Amino acid sequence: MERPTVLVVEDDIVLNQLLTKTLESVGYQVNSVTLLSAAREYLNSHEPALVLLDGRLPDGNGAELFAELSNLPPVVLLTAYGSIREAVDAIKAGIAEYLVKPINLDELELTIKRVLETVTLRQDCQFYKSQVQHHHSKAMIGESKAIQKVHDLIRKVAPSNMSVLIHGESGVGKELVAAEIHKHSQRSHRNYVALDCCSLQEKLFESELFGHERGSFTGADRQKKGLIEDADGGTLFLDEIGEIEAPIQAKLLRVLETGRFRRLGGNKDLSSDVRIVAATNCNLENMSQEGTFRLDLFYRLSGFVITIPPLRERREDIPLLVQHFLNHHCFSRRVNKTISPTAMKELIAYDWPGNIRELKNVVERAIILAADRPAIVPEHLTFSTIIKRKNSNFELSFDHEPTLEEIEKHYLKVLLQKYSGHRLRVAEALGISERNTYRLLKKYGLSGTKELNEEIA
Repeated sequence: MERPTVLVVEDDIVLNQLLTKTLESVGYQVNSVTLLSAAREYLNSHEPALVLLDGRLPDGNGAELFAELSNLPPVVLLTAYGSIREAVDAIKAGIAEYLVKPINLDELELTIKRVLETVTLRQDCQFYKSQVQHHHSKAMIGESKAIQKVHDLIRKVAPSNMSVLIHGESGVGKELVAAEIHKHSQRSHRNYVALDCCSLQEKLFESELFGHERGSFTGADRQKKGLIEDADGGTLFLDEIGEIEAPIQAKLLRVLETGRFRRLGGNKDLSSDVRIVAATNCNLENMSQEGTFRLDLFYRLSGFVITIPPLRERREDIPLLVQHFLNHHCFSRRVNKTISPTAMKELIAYDWPGNIRELKNVVERAIILAADRPAIVPEHLTFSTIIKRKNSNFELSFDHEPTLEEIEKHYLKVLLQKYSGHRLRVAEALGISERNTYRLLKKYGLSGTKELNEEIA
């Protein structure tokens, strides 16, 4: 991990050099200035971990920085004019610690270490509180050869710092695999941060990922740290990585290659020692060839790929998963339910297009429908009829052997006509995101209802 940077602001040249050499000898990166104006200039373009600040400087009072600059890093104030009043005023202003000259170097070293550790603990505590509920009762369930292979790959790659790409259909548990990688890594004591790449529009997504400075866009009334900073020293999981736009892809590539980034609207180069684990249900290699995903980013992400099999390819795990969902949901509802052999047989026979997520929903709904009955029977199982409706009496006809692209284009035309050009309805029918649907429509020149009607006519 990169060494913390300390800014020393001290006008006494001899003391400045002594403080610099002392802090460098114990592992800090140090930048030093002698004037308040130089400190302002440095802090406008850099973000040190801590500022060691002389209380009185030739061109002003050190405490003036608090009135002028927002979101300062923690400050340790040095002064030759120690008093209880000054100490109280300094703490009220937000100063982390207050030391009186002449400085005891051992005490200074311990103070800086304690301040930085306190900042890290506060950040971690705040983050863990927000994550506890999200990760409660999540576990990878299964004993099939397919899932055991996934566990084996997790154990092998987890101790490294290598980026990982998780591939699998929607609902197979890609985030659980990412969490397991973090859990078994050397970063497990630091933050695990997850972000869905298709849940926010581009600007908001960029702000969520990289953070933003005050005034960088309408409504940005204060500085905000991004998830890359929250995940410093830990793991950042990016779900549906194929959904991110080209400008953000370039910025993410820079993080992967250099560990450097800038907040939205900022001019400071920041660093984060973060491990990226990404997931997708798309073929990123094909997207790279089509120009919708950066090839260099694909190569950086795909150094180690874990493919999670769909539930229909590991049916022997279904009874274990069903029992797990029964135990958890029955406990939370304070009821006791079993599942009949005939109901289990139907669960195993079903193809589960929605995978584990769909299985969980079916089991939880069955518990409710069973009401006071002790056992879940087939009549309590409600399977999705979406696939059946799509396929019933549906036919694509050609007067020749069509290519895959011809089938894809013709199917898009049919769906657009059926849903009157409503892209969200088309996306739901295709089982992909609206953004990916837009890309397909753009690829085939079917971006609107007018063009569709002209082609069909």
